[in-house]
Amino acid sequence: MALYKNRDAKTSVGETKPVNVARGFKNQRVTATIVNVLLYILLTVVSIIWLFPIVWLVLNSFRVESPGPVGYFFPKEYGFDNYLRLFTDTNIPYLGWFVNTLIVAIFTAILSTLIVLLTSYTFSRLRFKGRKGIMKFLMILGMFPGFMSMIAIYFILKGFGLLPSGTERVPVSNYLISLILVNSSGAAMGYLVSKGYFDTISRSIDEAAEIDGANKAQIFWHIILPLSKPILIFTALTSFMGPWGDYIFVATITRERKDAWTIARGLYDMLNGPGLIATYFTTFAAGAVLISIPITLLFVWMQKYYVSGVTGGAVKG
Repeated sequence: MALYKNRDAKTSVGETKPVNVARGFKNQRVTATIVNVLLYILLTVVSIIWLFPIVWLVLNSFRVESPGPVGYFFPKEYGFDNYLRLFTDTNIPYLGWFVNTLIVAIFTAILSTLIVLLTSYTFSRLRFKGRKGIMKFLMILGMFPGFMSMIAIYFILKGFGLLPSGTERVPVSNYLISLILVNSSGAAMGYLVSKGYFDTISRSIDEAAEIDGANKAQIFWHIILPLSKPILIFTALTSFMGPWGDYIFVATITRERKDAWTIARGLYDMLNGPGLIATYFTTFAAGAVLISIPITLLFVWMQKYYVSGVTGGAVKG
């Protein structure tokens, strides 16, 4: 098959000139169409693989158990029994776990957002001796996983009197304060994206404010921060997500204090034991669905600010 076809084209003086027109795979439009079709097929397959476990978990959260062994993959009967069991079974203090998770996540988000934004503004606007060295040190330190220090953190919190040093009991609030401190204490190491966003804000705004007599704190709180809504929401959301699904530090700090657990630790305990999976799996699925609803709604509600915060902070980060 010929890949090219000669056509006559008139020149400016009325003469004809052969023109080569690409056909088949050498035609850019055909090639682009084939590539797009293959990409869409690949994305569809990946989406199905990614969504299938989520859909299956949601469906099983509504499964109504029937007596005898379960010989089917998808539920045959649906109901709200598993959701009711979360709040009626005395062995599952789900509401208390949910409240603990919410308290830790909210206060961690507030403290972490404040620390990150102040650190980022300092590195973006101020010039002082050792600035670049401190920035590099924080970046390198942030590459190490946090659980490497969890044993040291546990004994530090015990030394402060927040955790029991023996058999005595401490209030649940001590455990929650400990979790808030643990999750927010290393927030400064996540300054890079926020600093990149602050770098995109013109320094002429700061200079004009300084001419009017404003100091650095006033400039940050009254001028820069109102202009930084996307990065503010991005930082708050990422800070909120950490303790919302954290298990390692909760298990290390709270140990066997069941009334101080968060959702992640409580859901793990529901399946951690012989025979518990067969007994509590559908209830576990219901608990997992409920805990995912708040964070999903937050992302849907603040998606445009989240995306603009990421892209804005990536310019000069």
